[in-house]
Amino acid sequence: MSTLRVGLRCDAGPKRGVGHLVRCLALAEEFLARGAHVAVFGTVERLPWATAELAKRGIPLHPGPDTPAELVEAAHRHELDVVVLDSYELDPAGAGALRAAGVFTLAVIDGDSRGQVADLYLDQNFGAELPGLPGRLLAGSGYALLRDSVITARPPVPPPAATVSRPRVLAFFGGTDAVGAAPVLTRVLVATGHPMDLTVIVGRPEIEAEVEDVAPGRGQIIRPVPPTSSLPTLITEADLVVSAAGTSTWELCCLGAPAALVCVVDNQRESYARVVRHGLAAGLGELPELTAAGIAGRAARATAARTLHGLLSSPQRRATLAAQAWSTVDGQGRARVVDAVLDAVRAAAVTD
Repeated sequence: MSTLRVGLRCDAGPKRGVGHLVRCLALAEEFLARGAHVAVFGTVERLPWATAELAKRGIPLHPGPDTPAELVEAAHRHELDVVVLDSYELDPAGAGALRAAGVFTLAVIDGDSRGQVADLYLDQNFGAELPGLPGRLLAGSGYALLRDSVITARPPVPPPAATVSRPRVLAFFGGTDAVGAAPVLTRVLVATGHPMDLTVIVGRPEIEAEVEDVAPGRGQIIRPVPPTSSLPTLITEADLVVSAAGTSTWELCCLGAPAALVCVVDNQRESYARVVRHGLAAGLGELPELTAAGIAGRAARATAARTLHGLLSSPQRRATLAAQAWSTVDGQGRARVVDAVLDAVRAAAVTD
């Protein structure tokens, strides 16, 4: 077979977040390692670190395409054998149009196929199942898409319980913190009253300003830092990580991080509930509850602060979460996905 040509269609930006791009980047790294030619198609707005990550790997970034016809035209122009679609916004008819044009199509989904008709579907969320799809479904965290930087940082064993008087806490909420969770959770962490050395990843200047307005309590240090490519190192150095229940959940699991998660958007709710129920992370509730006014908001914030205090003061509780998370995501998910794509493409070539 000649060199496989793969296109990944996703978008990223301050309001969209970067989850789609990050998992496409993980797939791109695996395809590149197998000798494929890879290109990304879409919009990457105001994220210099993300465009730098693509450039560093020699992955070209092409604009669009948006409509089914444009997708097909781009696939033909770039002679693509495989197109990966990872978007909640694209016309769902795009997958079927690509298939009809003879292009193998993988749709990355999160609990909802949106009516796409693809050759292969991937839902990397823990416990995912979506029967009745027209193509084959790769489901569950065994298929979690993780970048090289995460896989190489994975510890050989989950971190043991360690007693520290001032735990190192890392808080981050996606590459851009599109929903403004960082200031809210910084205040909740401060409200625990527990000593901590808190590093907060601030995706935008306005988020940084809000975090800097939070006054730390006794024995507490708050350090806002911009998005960084060394995030996996920060995660492995932390005694506790507070994050959104999005795609970064699987990075935290792979790295064996003791984590407390917040559900920040509706489409995270199901996965968040499963992850918390199975003890892969502690649950802090939903962001709208934590930001609510009046008695309800105060009660939600107090409950989250109690949960965090319990984690900060119990090395054993943190170690239990870390071990459960580490054993659930082994870092080999993207290899399994690319194996499935290559097997299907080869099988199709034989039948042709």
